[in-house]
Amino acid sequence: MQVEIQPQPHSRKPPQPIFSNGHHQTTPPQPPPTTQNPPQLLPTTTTATAHDPKKLTLIPLIFLIYFEVAGGPYGEEPTVQAAGPLLAILGFLIFPFIWSIPEALITAELSTAFPRNGGFVIWADAAFGPFFGSLMGTWKFLSGVINMAAYPVLCIDYLQNIFSVFSGGYPRYLAVTLSTLLLSFVNYLGLSIVGYFAVFLGIISLLPFIIMSLIAIPQIKPHRWLSLGQKGVKHDWNLFFNTLFWNLNFWDNVSTLAGEVKNRQKILPKALFIAVIFTCVAYIIPLMAATGAVSVDQSEWEAGFMAQAAEIISGNWLRLWIEIGAVLSGIGLFEAQLSSSAYQVLGMAELGFLPKFFGVQSKWFNTPWVGIVLSTLITLAVSFMNFTEIISSANFLYSLGMLLEFASFVWLRRKYPAMKRPYRVPMGIPGLVVMCLVPSAFLVYIMTIATKVVFLVCGLMTVAGVGWYFFIKYCKARKWFKFCENGDGFITIENSEGI
Repeated sequence: MQVEIQPQPHSRKPPQPIFSNGHHQTTPPQPPPTTQNPPQLLPTTTTATAHDPKKLTLIPLIFLIYFEVAGGPYGEEPTVQAAGPLLAILGFLIFPFIWSIPEALITAELSTAFPRNGGFVIWADAAFGPFFGSLMGTWKFLSGVINMAAYPVLCIDYLQNIFSVFSGGYPRYLAVTLSTLLLSFVNYLGLSIVGYFAVFLGIISLLPFIIMSLIAIPQIKPHRWLSLGQKGVKHDWNLFFNTLFWNLNFWDNVSTLAGEVKNRQKILPKALFIAVIFTCVAYIIPLMAATGAVSVDQSEWEAGFMAQAAEIISGNWLRLWIEIGAVLSGIGLFEAQLSSSAYQVLGMAELGFLPKFFGVQSKWFNTPWVGIVLSTLITLAVSFMNFTEIISSANFLYSLGMLLEFASFVWLRRKYPAMKRPYRVPMGIPGLVVMCLVPSAFLVYIMTIATKVVFLVCGLMTVAGVGWYFFIKYCKARKWFKFCENGDGFITIENSEGI
């Protein structure tokens, strides 16, 4: 990847390189500042590669973000099991303000300032250098593919209510494996197809919850919302916060495929804003309907209980629809996450963090098939872990990446205050620090309540990520593989006035 200075209007000198990825160099002397040319030159990314001309538009992008984050109320039930209806409702009302909105705002600003595939990897690299860019890529990629493993498992959890053969043993393992492979092939067919497929899946999977919520209105008893859980049942804060966090994170995943969005500087912020509202409403309304209309033992509120609640509220027909909708939602979640992970691999290859062959794309569909295969293999490897361990491991790695992302965001504001930002969070640095400190405190808490297994798994993955960076650096020095450092992409230097 090359990084260049845009020619100034009065200068005939060719662009001068400032630094290349993985090898930051000293900035060459700049011409004396003039009134026409502000003295500070700042980075913003553009892409020189020609990807699929069928770019993502607003509606498919909204649903892709929706599925990268949520996919519907499926999976929110354990918050009630862990802490009772009141805290579950409050969690889904309050948590978006301290977590989802700040993360979405950061994503909107940095994705439009650095509008190319790679997203948060570019942000960490621009803020702190290639080591942190590579480490960010490791944490976020692994958290994404581990998170992906939860979706086929969640689908099978719902299907076993219809087909008991999937409740355990080889049929369950076979179902998880085959569904993972089949869904990966769908992703291979193209991002635009995945986008419109997400629209269809979103509508079909949400419709039964809309119907359930309407039918539940006369059955709702508001006093049930005030329950802190059954007497004698201890609150499980590990399960509560991990489930809440898992259901409302990954807003920044869309940044890894920013280069595939049409008119991204305008559409990305708008899509994120709509998706935040859409997602929060999709969680809170069915949760209030079910907890207000259904009175059952707290222990029954495990993943998949929404289907049973629908049966109690309306009948078996709605339960079946929700179970089918859960499978469709799981498909959408898997496809959106796989797209993000695969395009992250493509972006990292274009940026020189991975060998060039990791960025190979299909001749027929122009999709990053190497990234798809790599993501699928790792997903299969972890798909047979316990469901709680899956989401806890994903949350831990994601927390590490988000702490680095918050630091990168604030540091880029300080380092490049006049950098061109098509969308800018309307706060100064003190306000941004406060905005990032609140969710950062929550991230630290999420990490402290992790189990020993999660600590071990994530520690080993982090060590492997550090080792991977130095291995790639050694490969570059030995020229064992081809890299895109001087080829496919470049960063231009541009200030807020576009000069």
